[in-house]
Amino acid sequence: MKLFDDIPVERPATPLLDTLDTPAALRAMSTAQLAQVADELRAYLLYSVGVSGGHFGAGLGVVELTVALHQALETPHDRLVWDVGHQAYPHKILTGRREAMPNIRHYGGLAAFPRRAESEFDTFGVGHSSTSISAALGMALAARTRGERRRVCAVIGDGALTAGMAFEALAHAGHVDANLLVVLNDNEMSISENVGGMASYLARILTSKPYTTMREGGKRVLSHLPGALELARRTEEHMKGMVSPATLFEEMGFNYIGPIDGHDLPLLVQTLRNMRDLEGPQFLHVRTCKGKGFLPAEADPIGYHAITKLEKGENNATPPPLKPVAQGSDGVASTPPPKPRKYCSVFGDWLCDMAAADQRLIGITPAMREGSDMVRFSQTYPDRYFDVAIAEQHAVTLAAGMACEAMKPVVAIYSTFLQRGYDQLIHDVAVQELDVTFAIDRAGLVGEDGPTHHGSLDLSYLRCVPGMVVLAPADEAECRAMLSAAYHHPGPAAVRYPRGTGPGTAIPAHLEPAPIGQAQLRRESDAERGRRVALLAFGSLNTPASEVAERLDASHLNMRSVKPLDREAVLAAAADHDLLVTLEENVVAGGAGSAVNELLAAEGISREVLNLGLPDAFVEHGKPGELLADCALDADGIEATIRRRLVAVDATAREEMR
Repeated sequence: MKLFDDIPVERPATPLLDTLDTPAALRAMSTAQLAQVADELRAYLLYSVGVSGGHFGAGLGVVELTVALHQALETPHDRLVWDVGHQAYPHKILTGRREAMPNIRHYGGLAAFPRRAESEFDTFGVGHSSTSISAALGMALAARTRGERRRVCAVIGDGALTAGMAFEALAHAGHVDANLLVVLNDNEMSISENVGGMASYLARILTSKPYTTMREGGKRVLSHLPGALELARRTEEHMKGMVSPATLFEEMGFNYIGPIDGHDLPLLVQTLRNMRDLEGPQFLHVRTCKGKGFLPAEADPIGYHAITKLEKGENNATPPPLKPVAQGSDGVASTPPPKPRKYCSVFGDWLCDMAAADQRLIGITPAMREGSDMVRFSQTYPDRYFDVAIAEQHAVTLAAGMACEAMKPVVAIYSTFLQRGYDQLIHDVAVQELDVTFAIDRAGLVGEDGPTHHGSLDLSYLRCVPGMVVLAPADEAECRAMLSAAYHHPGPAAVRYPRGTGPGTAIPAHLEPAPIGQAQLRRESDAERGRRVALLAFGSLNTPASEVAERLDASHLNMRSVKPLDREAVLAAAADHDLLVTLEENVVAGGAGSAVNELLAAEGISREVLNLGLPDAFVEHGKPGELLADCALDADGIEATIRRRLVAVDATAREEMR
């Protein structure tokens, strides 16, 4: 099949793939038929992601590997565990979800990542990296304990292998001598580029039955000769080490094979068949090309990690046509209003500007340079930029160490990724009152990636940390000012902002900090008509709060600071209004609304309070607007909930008057 130079917008013909409702039929296919399945699978993947949008390059790179794994393993009886899940689209197509793929990541459609509730073939729910080996090892040990004959395979990428959790699992697997196969999908050059005839030949030899029989038999014979077994082990290790990076994994207790070409389907099938029945921990190193089969993605694997859906007639290889320039009534071209900026872009600009103003600034990211918009900073200040790979715990403690030496570290991290470094945030930063700034991206509902990526908990888990400052901007201008405020605060401070664009507020060029702990009164209700409702909005929900305040003639406070809370503003609102409504894009439990409740309780004030936020549940995937509406956190939902509460308040008042 030819390499694609465009993404098809019409469903391609996939006659053989269409016969596969489960992977079982793969095990009876010839090599030629398996190759046809792989070609059709890649074509259908290109089409379906073009329709739905979503993760793209990683799936293209593992088409042959996915076919080979399901051919060699008896899934779902044998357990196949994918790491992260970006690359699991071909797996979903082969396991009964082919026709549902155009709706993946859409509201009510398939999940973006493997999910246990979705299919028996999804053995472990994922979304964040580096969990596969631990989970697969748990499954392997459970099978051994129960006396079940079951193969277990973990597929992990070279990026995910940078996390400490993956190495903890590898060390444990070698120690307990579990029957576990780990497949390293190496689509970069971070471990080895030693792929070719010699490496493929070595893989065939090292996985063949004659070799493994001789290897194990030789161990038994040599075990009776003093020193001979150790000599044989060292000789084998050194021979492997000359042509492959085996030493590290062999020392951890794994039998290392590879690297082999991950797009050579016959070689993959043969190697996996040989390895699946070997006893003890096995490690297969596979080299693949991210974006394989689509030239733009091969050339730019980062840019094509995920794509938005394409409309019919749209060609990804050419830019969209330019829109005509707007003209005024006098016929002169008018300047269009500036487009709303992405919050991550606001952060990226602020980081560069503050770095120019302060030589002490250090930028740290756990492998999210592009997502956190740190590309320009990394290029302008390479000596002050540190990408620690997928190691959130290390990122936080690294920042703590730098702060001990009077530097000013800024950790750019997603809300859900900071959960992985929470212990370090408490013990290494907060306990020592160190000056570390956390720029927390993807706070609130992020959209189609679903519950593993929604930043639903950060206000709750940050607010309880002693000495922590927590700020939530309502717009782009406040985001820049709050980043400056957090940076100048002499202790741990966090600014949490959502994914996507702000409401379109003009952004100043200066670096003046916002006041910490001071709310902003955006609208005051008519005193003569009776001030019934005060909206206390935190962060992104100030936008719908503004609309609701107009509809209800309510007061509207942009609270700005979650911790410390503006005590005077809250008490004044409680004194002047019948109902206080707190609004936050965070779970209600322990969040910003809880802080208001605690303040009123501490002051002995009894006031009707309505806390609105995310539900006590993991919110599904879908567009943020759809999800906010589903959670009744859009303007209509907020208004309806408040009106219902006002009816209840009035009914209670009438009952008390009787």
